[in-house]
Amino acid sequence: MSHKILKGKKGIIFGALDNHSIAWKTAESVVNAGGTFVLSNAPVAIRMGTINSLAKKTGSKVIAADATKIDDLNILIDQAQEILGGKLDFVLHSIGMSVNVRKGKHYTELNHDWMTKGWDVSAVSFHKLMQSLYKKDAMNQWGSIVALSYIAAQRTFPNYNDMADNKAYLESIARSFGYFFGKEKKVRVNTISQSPTLTTAGKGVEGLDGFLKYAEKMSPLGNASAEECAEYTISLFSDYTRKVTLQNLFHDGGFSNVGVSQEIIDSIS
Repeated sequence: MSHKILKGKKGIIFGALDNHSIAWKTAESVVNAGGTFVLSNAPVAIRMGTINSLAKKTGSKVIAADATKIDDLNILIDQAQEILGGKLDFVLHSIGMSVNVRKGKHYTELNHDWMTKGWDVSAVSFHKLMQSLYKKDAMNQWGSIVALSYIAAQRTFPNYNDMADNKAYLESIARSFGYFFGKEKKVRVNTISQSPTLTTAGKGVEGLDGFLKYAEKMSPLGNASAEECAEYTISLFSDYTRKVTLQNLFHDGGFSNVGVSQEIIDSIS
């Protein structure tokens, strides 16, 4: 698709690590839709990933920022407005991490220091980001802020571990802060609950292949890809969704509303 629905709009995209990232695909889609942006990720993620090649491809700047640190966010937002020439129209929060998942800790045996770290990175960083944007009055009216979530925030997926708790908290922050952003600034805040997706971060979840196959069998339209999520995201950045806010929007091929599919019944009969 190449509709220029973001022509003249500018923003910040957090979390592009490599070309498997939803944030990476979103950056490419934003360019195709006519928008401009600054890319940001934590310094360690920039060193590990290939974000600089994305910046070159999209003609954008990369600004390192630890999203758990208010000072880093304040500097990033100031620099982004300077580079882009004014207030922002969209922001994507595509940030998530669980040390417990990486270390293979079972949910009943969580290391709570690691749990706190993952909670700060995956969820509290969204509050810190919006607090900084809000205080700086850095968003244009009818701007759009989007964070990425997963249905494990509402339903039990044993191997998703403490990331499920992080996503539940993330969605609550979106509703709570989104109310004030809407009332005071006319800015939209939503989360997208995406299908399980084969990203670099997602590969750390035990049994992801099983997740993918199960969701594919359950979803009438099949799993949504990273590219399709990117296209959905830019629709939320556009003026076509000006009155959509405080929502957790399922982008999962219908998975979230299916109790059981015939394919699953057949496979266990």
